[in-house]
Amino acid sequence: MATIFLLQGFGGFNAGSLSSLILPISFLLIMYFLLIVPQGRERKRHKELVESLRPGDRVATLGGLVGEIISVKEDVVTLKTGDVRVLVERSKVTRRTDDPRPAAK
Repeated sequence: MATIFLLQGFGGFNAGSLSSLILPISFLLIMYFLLIVPQGRERKRHKELVESLRPGDRVATLGGLVGEIISVKEDVVTLKTGDVRVLVERSKVTRRTDDPRPAAK
């Protein structure tokens, strides 16, 4: 009810004022489907990846380290990269990688 009185104070509510709202509303809907929905999907995919990490998986981290997971603890994974073992936060693992080394004959 208050909205109607406010609109009447600005020259009334007519079809012109309704059509002027279509562009901003459509812009917000487009932004929602182009930005927010894909970001939510990516967040869900990353959460599933982090929860499914197991020893033996080859992974890449946000900082660019690539290695094999030796152990998994609550918030930390131990990566073996070369001859070095590195502790990395679970949330910094970005993806699983394929073993780039050829199979031994």
